[in-house]
Amino acid sequence: MHASADALDHERFLRAAIQEALSSKESGNPPFGAVLVGAEGTVLDRAGNTEARTGDCTGHAETNLVRAASQQYEMDRLQDATLYASTEPCAMCAGAIFWARIGQVVFGLRAERHYEMKGEAGRQLHLSCREVLDRGNHDVAVVGPVLEDEAAAVFGEE
Repeated sequence: MHASADALDHERFLRAAIQEALSSKESGNPPFGAVLVGAEGTVLDRAGNTEARTGDCTGHAETNLVRAASQQYEMDRLQDATLYASTEPCAMCAGAIFWARIGQVVFGLRAERHYEMKGEAGRQLHLSCREVLDRGNHDVAVVGPVLEDEAAAVFGEE
């Protein structure tokens, strides 16, 4: 695949993750979304954040997605998949991505920019997903930020 076609796919699927974030926000949850795409370009699954609705602090979009996908798909399918996240996965979510052996992560909004936008509000763990995934014994490609301003706009009215 050409680099430009790859970039267009990244934008298309990242916009789907941003839409999941908007849906989460409309449901009263924090605005985070994730989409899992197979090697052939098919959306395998999607998830939003469910923390507020469930009271589960691990209900991040990426963790919800990994939990469902790892039960539904074989490891070789996940190794060839890409997880698109509206915002850079936190350390917990990056760990889940690693344990599921998902091969690539593409994210929109950088965690550090998100923290700058929030100020001192909420919990903050200043550890990039690259830092977490670089410590593993198998490779997970990380691409981002992509469409960062679009991803940041989801937080506009918090």
